[in-house]
Amino acid sequence: MNNLSKYEANSSALTPINFLKRASACYANHTSVIYEGTRFTWQQTYERCLRLASSLRALNIAKNDVVSVVAPNIPAMYEMHFAVPMAGGVLNTINTRLDAHNIATILNHSEAKFLFVDYEYVPKAKQALQLLNNHFAPKSFPLLILIQDTNFKPKSPTTITQFHDEYEQLIQKGDPNFVPIEIQDEWDPIALNYTSGTTSSPKGVVYTHRGAFLSALSNILTWGMGTQPVLLWTLPMFHGNGWAFTWGVAARGGTNVCLRYTTAGDIFRNISDHHVTHMCCAPVVLSFILEAKESERRPIKSQVQVMAAGSPPPTTLLHRIESIGFHVTHCYGLTESTGAALACEWNHEWNKLPKEEQARLKSFQGIGSLTLEDVDVKDLQTMESVKRDGKTMGEIVLRGSGLMKGYLKDKQSTSKAFSNGWFHTGDVAVVHPNGYIQIKDRSKDIIISGGENISSVEVESVLYRHPRVLEAAVVAMPHPRWGESPCAFVALKKVSDEVMMSEDEIIAYCRENLPHYMVPKMVKFVEELPKTSTGKVQKFELREIAKALVQKSENSNNNVLQAVSRL
Repeated sequence: MNNLSKYEANSSALTPINFLKRASACYANHTSVIYEGTRFTWQQTYERCLRLASSLRALNIAKNDVVSVVAPNIPAMYEMHFAVPMAGGVLNTINTRLDAHNIATILNHSEAKFLFVDYEYVPKAKQALQLLNNHFAPKSFPLLILIQDTNFKPKSPTTITQFHDEYEQLIQKGDPNFVPIEIQDEWDPIALNYTSGTTSSPKGVVYTHRGAFLSALSNILTWGMGTQPVLLWTLPMFHGNGWAFTWGVAARGGTNVCLRYTTAGDIFRNISDHHVTHMCCAPVVLSFILEAKESERRPIKSQVQVMAAGSPPPTTLLHRIESIGFHVTHCYGLTESTGAALACEWNHEWNKLPKEEQARLKSFQGIGSLTLEDVDVKDLQTMESVKRDGKTMGEIVLRGSGLMKGYLKDKQSTSKAFSNGWFHTGDVAVVHPNGYIQIKDRSKDIIISGGENISSVEVESVLYRHPRVLEAAVVAMPHPRWGESPCAFVALKKVSDEVMMSEDEIIAYCRENLPHYMVPKMVKFVEELPKTSTGKVQKFELREIAKALVQKSENSNNNVLQAVSRL
């Protein structure tokens, strides 16, 4: 027992920061980052992160201070995943697609001490800070740091005088011999991610060093990622810290190929030029690849492993994408699960099955990740596991220390999410006889559009603010490119002069009040929303109507189809 106590006293915390230190030692001269004309080795990346951490300490960052960043997939975004926790801070990567008001809400809720802004998003950031000052009255303002980009010239140059400092200047000022702050408690926060930028109740998901460490290992093991992979960043790093692959690639001594813009041409070019082996994305990115112009295409010389999450890829899409050199693994996760919680782990005997059956199996969300303690589908009334018959539905629940620590400043939501000793996902699913889980519905009516989660309640709240709207309900409908998109059903108030309202007017109103990806792609006017005897809107019925509208539009190729395809 005395020896055990001594061991515990000398043990160190699990943290993904150690992945970078190891990579700098084992793969010192191997390429760590490629971004257009910029290249770094792991030794250089480690030194740059030390320098940045040193500069943050010089700017008086304290333990658990939040460092927010609004930037695309560029080297600075990658480096901050290590440099910020090295300095004792908590990284908050903000979705670049959010509008200024949502960004201001996040900055206020997180009490961010620093805000790093890529040059492209400076106008939006300035607007967010103005809103922060006018509507939130924060205790303090974040210190602004500009991220410039030598690979792309801004249309409207931003002067350094508008910011406290510039990213590369902080790197140059920093000490390459800086000693990272020791992580004494692996349950300390490492990152803060928001499930949505809602103005009413933002959910700040807190990741721990332990959770990030375990999830990174789980993902690379589940995917079979060997040493020195080459990962193309088609997944935004602001999505759950890139499903923990920001840290996972360092663990494998791989190469991060960064992309500012996720276009088909850039994807093909980078795969060809840098011999990409892996990429993560929503199914919509696979559609982009298939729709590429002939002039944009490059031959895929060796198979590219793809981890896709979101709505299951259609069978035809899987056939087409794999025929040109991609192999798709379908996974499932939430912001709260710190990466993939389930993955459709492939059994070799399935290769003998017909292609249609293989595609059906690939659409399953699969089995639990290696570092989760347990995954189940339960009847929430009894908390009993559902039958493995592929028919009996229940809610997916998770358990394990790789999950989030909780919601920031929201004990009530945290307690509810972890009730009965499980994390409740809110997703309804079945379990097949082979133990593989398949989602059937979303109990929270979340719409997944192009990999983005859209809250139907948030869109409805905006619609209800329109002076002519009496009732509104928003549901998911199939979309040829995005997988799903919002469809709004609206009942109008009766007015004496019977002024008509058009679909375009409602959509224009939403565009003024919502991020564009959340705007309904179709609006259907109804006399009254269908309801149960207790007055609850029957969204299941509305989803069936929306699905029928899309099918009708595809058959008739009329104006409705144009509305469905509106971006």
